[in-house]
Amino acid sequence: MPVSPARPHVPPPAARPFDYGGQAVRRFGRINWRGLATLAGREIMRFMAVWQQTVFAPLITSALFVVVFALALGGSDRQVMGLPYLDFIGPGILMMTVIQNAFANSSSSIISAKMQGNIVDTLMPPLSAGEILAGYLAGSLVRAALVATVIGTGLSLVTGHAPAHPVHAAAFVVLGALMLGGLGIIGGIVAQKFDHMAAITNFIVTPLSFLSGTFYSVTALPEPFRTLSHWNPIFYLIDGARYGFAGVSDANPALGLAVTAATVALVAGLAWRWLRSGYRMKA
Repeated sequence: MPVSPARPHVPPPAARPFDYGGQAVRRFGRINWRGLATLAGREIMRFMAVWQQTVFAPLITSALFVVVFALALGGSDRQVMGLPYLDFIGPGILMMTVIQNAFANSSSSIISAKMQGNIVDTLMPPLSAGEILAGYLAGSLVRAALVATVIGTGLSLVTGHAPAHPVHAAAFVVLGALMLGGLGIIGGIVAQKFDHMAAITNFIVTPLSFLSGTFYSVTALPEPFRTLSHWNPIFYLIDGARYGFAGVSDANPALGLAVTAATVALVAGLAWRWLRSGYRMKA
């Protein structure tokens, strides 16, 4: 009988979704750059689709704060820490708006996806917890940077001078966006409905923002409130922004950078751990 020729050995394709041990194989190296860029791009396009609400509206809100506090209550002759009151509160209002928008961007994205049932579109793709974290933070950072640029430009036009320390100003804006963007991810994970997220915003984020020296110098506070203010990490963001834009601060700017960087690391670490475990990621 004729013997059929032996089949040539064909090696398994390199891009097999699972290896023989049942372990997932990442086809794209240690970092899925394409997936990360796609997630970040989605987060950016999500808020840019309604830029009137996400970028332009914060400028109007900041202008109202300036009108009420600086012009109506501050008076033209009032000074704080040797600065005209408008120059004093301007950087604080900028940072407060930046961090509120950074928090809103990541938190609203996650809670909306959970409530609408499409969070699986983020969890199912071959993205690690670190890549998902970086994608959400990128959206918050871009939104915060746009808001800071718009408000900072308006602030320079009103006060008539550029930032005193632009590198410090940019560093604190970035740290503030990462800190509150990470807190937004944590809030979005913990919340199971929009009412939960509203409670987090109203009882945690907003009080910490207003009680951080935005409209006053903490040196004027009596004890123990002065000491308690230094335990608020947002105080260092407000104070650092004031140093970057106006050149004065209540605390050492180097200490502020260290505290905010450490807080960013803690917040990002907790968010990464919960994303990695899938904790409460289904509504």
